[in-house]
Amino acid sequence: MASTQINLSSLPGPETIARRVFDNGITGLAHENFSSESAVVHGWIWAGGIDVPPEQAGLANLTASMLTRGTERRTFAQIGEEIESVGASLHVGSGGHTTRFTAKCLVEDLPLILDILADGLRHPTFPAEHVEKRRGEILTAIQQRDHDTQVVASLRFARLAYPDHPYGYSQVGYQDTVSSLTRADIEAYYRRCYGPQGMVIIVVGALARERALDLMEEALGTWVGTPRDRPSLPPVLPITAVREERAAIPGKTQSDLVLGWVGLERMDPGFIQAYVADCVLGQFGMMGRIGEHLRNEQGLAYYAYTSLDAGLGPGPWTVRAGVAPDDVERAIETILFQVRRLQREPVGQEELSDNKSFIIGSLPLDLEGNEEVAAQIASLELYQLGLDYLRRFPGLIEALTPEDLMATAQRYLNPDAYVLSVAGPPQGDRV
Repeated sequence: MASTQINLSSLPGPETIARRVFDNGITGLAHENFSSESAVVHGWIWAGGIDVPPEQAGLANLTASMLTRGTERRTFAQIGEEIESVGASLHVGSGGHTTRFTAKCLVEDLPLILDILADGLRHPTFPAEHVEKRRGEILTAIQQRDHDTQVVASLRFARLAYPDHPYGYSQVGYQDTVSSLTRADIEAYYRRCYGPQGMVIIVVGALARERALDLMEEALGTWVGTPRDRPSLPPVLPITAVREERAAIPGKTQSDLVLGWVGLERMDPGFIQAYVADCVLGQFGMMGRIGEHLRNEQGLAYYAYTSLDAGLGPGPWTVRAGVAPDDVERAIETILFQVRRLQREPVGQEELSDNKSFIIGSLPLDLEGNEEVAAQIASLELYQLGLDYLRRFPGLIEALTPEDLMATAQRYLNPDAYVLSVAGPPQGDRV
């Protein structure tokens, strides 16, 4: 069995990951790695794009980017100088459900980095001049984005797959929404959504687990806030027919397409089946069956792969490809043919075994560095998988059958009802 290829006891587990809930509701997790004198920090607070209305799209992203632009104790320049003086890094960004932060430093500088992080989370001042500068940077990025065929295809796919739903909006925002945001909007959003309740922070590095937890609690344990109710997500409308949109962007020579469906949550019991089915369809080797047929055999694509974005809500399951404009229709036909094949024909035992071995064998590689370990621990906590999940994972993969994959494809991948978004150069009334 492929699971014998790795030493399961060497993977992070309950006895190597320390977990502590602070009095203010923050959860800290720590894992030791003394192979280098470094430490990484990962974590999140429960504030994101789902907390803002469509007319303020981009507010969560703008707010997150302002946390390190000035605090009650430090100016933007001072924050930069303190981080750079010790060769560290600190990044904060917002997604749909959370605002996440990552940091990397020498272990001796961890108290400083945690202090800067806590300062930004607890005492941001949102200096007016930096709000305007950051807004300008975002607007420039949006303008550039609107000429990128891959990004345009992705954004329009999301809008079609998730109409009138937060998952359908750009987290960065749009020209009109970002232009209208004010410093008062940022402050109001911060006061309403930021706080320690449910926050998670993870440290992986060259220090004892309990010492790491103590440092986290010293930096953040006194942060207090008022619990709040988050807005409930509206239901995602089922896709019962083909939803299609094609965007013409002058000056381009390549068309990029996204074809897909609404998938499943990461916590769904059927995730493992979908994960392996996705590997077979568009990840294994030269990007699975999609890559093998679309790119290698037919020469239709510059790139082709699938993506299963299962998260806290039902994320998209997509096929993405870049093709010559004249090959768009043939590429779509090939994709749908491979989807039908996955639904109708059991995956051969050799192909399934190869995919299982690839997935299980990749696990140690996915845990090579502190950053990777911290990211995996973050997933365990975010999706409540259990601290022993990484050790159970190979067994879950090994237990799958060809029939499991067929059933998953039949449940989620409908070749007669899907979302298609194409962006590329004008060609009559088609792209």
